[in-house]
Amino acid sequence: MRSAIVFISFLSLSFAGCSSVSPKSAATIYAAGDKATIGSLVYTLTDAESTPALGDDPSNPRTPANRFYLIKVSVSNSGADDQPIPAMTLVDDSGHTWPELSDGTGVTNWLGVVRKVGSAQTEQGNVVFDAPMKHYRLRLNDTLDDKEIAIDVPLSFVRVSAHVVPPTTTELPKK
Repeated sequence: MRSAIVFISFLSLSFAGCSSVSPKSAATIYAAGDKATIGSLVYTLTDAESTPALGDDPSNPRTPANRFYLIKVSVSNSGADDQPIPAMTLVDDSGHTWPELSDGTGVTNWLGVVRKVGSAQTEQGNVVFDAPMKHYRLRLNDTLDDKEIAIDVPLSFVRVSAHVVPPTTTELPKK
């Protein structure tokens, strides 16, 4: 009788461990400056800047709802075929997300929206976000993936720009 109770207990524990719903795996977070690998793509976050406006036209600067985040990334392809570079997302510590902006007006060295990297090649440039000033991670893969792969973007790494637009030059009258 005792062995039957032990067997039933063991069987119950075995079934309790089985589940048809698999929880998301923990995220893999790389430090800014480290290489983050997803398949044949290798990402490196090389710079980050937060600015209240973009553009050089003092009469018509581009302003965000929050602040512009310009994240400079380098993406290398270690594979044999050309690879698309997917869209990236900023994620804060509470899980709120800010998608990459599709308009690169006023962004120097903008990486673009439709982008790819050739075999054994590297592309680098800025991706831009409109987000409040806080700590983020740059999510590199799709939200449907089981495991998030991201790069930490600590506030200490982000350069804060006041975005001073150079004044237009006017010639002073000669005396």
